[in-house]
Amino acid sequence: MGTSLWFSINGVADNLIDSWSTNLAGIGILTNAVQFGFVAGTLVFAVSGIADRYKPSHLFAVCALFGALFNAAFALWADSILVGSCLRFLVGTCLAGIYPIGMKLIMTWDPQKASSRIAQLVGMLTLGTAIPHATRYFGVDWPWQEVILLSSFLALVAMGMIFWLGDGPHLRLGSTSRVKLSGFRELFTISEYRRSALGYFGHMWELYAFWALVPFLIASTYSIQNPIHLSGLAFSVIGIGAIGCLLGGQLSQSIGGVRVASIALALSGICCLLYPWISGLPLWLQILFWGIWGMSVVADSPQFSALSAQACPSEIVGTALTIQNAIGFTITMISIQISTVVLPFMNQYITWLLLPGPVLGLIFLNRLSKRS
Repeated sequence: MGTSLWFSINGVADNLIDSWSTNLAGIGILTNAVQFGFVAGTLVFAVSGIADRYKPSHLFAVCALFGALFNAAFALWADSILVGSCLRFLVGTCLAGIYPIGMKLIMTWDPQKASSRIAQLVGMLTLGTAIPHATRYFGVDWPWQEVILLSSFLALVAMGMIFWLGDGPHLRLGSTSRVKLSGFRELFTISEYRRSALGYFGHMWELYAFWALVPFLIASTYSIQNPIHLSGLAFSVIGIGAIGCLLGGQLSQSIGGVRVASIALALSGICCLLYPWISGLPLWLQILFWGIWGMSVVADSPQFSALSAQACPSEIVGTALTIQNAIGFTITMISIQISTVVLPFMNQYITWLLLPGPVLGLIFLNRLSKRS
């Protein structure tokens, strides 16, 4: 519920385009402001050592509270791309205390099953990303401000639940833990980490750009003009990714994270390649196509986190995941901005712009698999 703040504006993108007289590139700027805020917040949390010195449940609750407030401020007072981008940036910094801290919180409860538990967390992140579309669909004629405000309400509910739940029995707090950015070069000399991280970067090139483009991909494929119907379909395509994460987490226990990530990358890459021609397929095949793409595009995400963590010595795992997340989400900013700008020119072939991500990710993972 806390991560519903992430894409809260994308469920009402058409309203913002009309109200603010902007275009798809403007929506891309607002989306990227969140990504930039997340990267900045993640680095601040890591370098300052805050994430290791305070209880994760308290950090999560504080960040969910402020994220809800900044998101509500966007709904109530933002009236331009400039003001909106500043508020979305602040929402992004708060999300740095919701998603990564949520990962740390899981480790305090069940560290022995980290891979499957992180898969569950990413599944909930995916569902949270889709919630604004569901709100738009079931709210039907709600003003766009109310759709966004509901995301703030859900974040407040998450705040209360996590604060009440508290931290697990395996919590260990440090007093001076800090990320040493000087260890960047050392990290990438670890071949398994380097290959896993590079695979993750390819995955991130596709994932968030795909989520941002889903409403426009569906609209262009089926010539849907009704934004309410469009939101319902977008929710289905994005939300089914939660099932993909859960299935991937279970499969990783038997076939390993490398194979799960490889299968997911291969499937999502094939979908990127074939998308321009799916309108000519029978309806049941089109439904199957969207289901496979929605699940596979995110199913590899938790596996990359687990693979990178396992590749590093325990004393630098925090540095490793922080750098991987920071670079990965920086890449999403580039792919989102480029894809939203060139969409009017590439039309249905826009997905070919995303294709290099899973292809390169698969190449690096294949090298990791051979080495293993």
